[in-house]
Amino acid sequence: MPSPDTNDKAAFAQSAHAAFDLSAHFLIAMPGMEDETFAKSVVYLCEHSERGALGIVINKPTELTLPKLFAKVDLPLERKDLQESPVFGGGPLHTERGFVLHEKQVATAVTFADMKAEPLSDTKPVAELTEKVKAAMSLEQQLMEALHEEAGQDAPESTFYASSLTISDGLEMTTSKDVLEALASGGGPRKVLVSLGHAGWAKGQLESELAENTWLHVKASPEVIFDTPVSERYTKALGLLGLQEWMISRDVGRA
Repeated sequence: MPSPDTNDKAAFAQSAHAAFDLSAHFLIAMPGMEDETFAKSVVYLCEHSERGALGIVINKPTELTLPKLFAKVDLPLERKDLQESPVFGGGPLHTERGFVLHEKQVATAVTFADMKAEPLSDTKPVAELTEKVKAAMSLEQQLMEALHEEAGQDAPESTFYASSLTISDGLEMTTSKDVLEALASGGGPRKVLVSLGHAGWAKGQLESELAENTWLHVKASPEVIFDTPVSERYTKALGLLGLQEWMISRDVGRA
């Protein structure tokens, strides 16, 4: 059977999103990938829509550690569990900006107390903590709640940080400095991956690459992101498909 021509691939790219949404999935580079940035990479897709896609490479650590990164923004890092954690090269776009992938934190009194390492039972009343949470929320979030309330609709669940994208599997990707401040003070999300830069695809671009067998894809696993040694993440991600690297041809993925 002849391979699809350029027009066929373009048509596929334009219509593919109607068939699937790969948000909260891993993209796994095929073994033949020659692009150094993405060779043997695992990309967690934070967003995939008809406008394009955005993801974070989760298995390409840089030489920069979190304590050094925090020092660059004048923050001490008190979290002992993060002292040896690397900063990841999340992708070739906006490499001057930080992107924090983490477990979801909801703006509640309990979460606020946990972030500040304050036992709720023997410190401040819940009402007082709740007021502090409201003060910490962004004005935009408060406005959105007020608008929903005025319209008689349930307010959307608030995120704890000023600029967070909530992903369908419950993880969040935050770009505002407040999450770094929370981590610096000894609080913040327990599960966290910090990257400089991200990967991105324009409208139809990812679909075209999938049609050319550049990537495999599978539903993401938080355990691979947060609990698996970096050197094993590519193998573990392939394992979610029941594959090992030797099973896959190196004659594809050379885009």
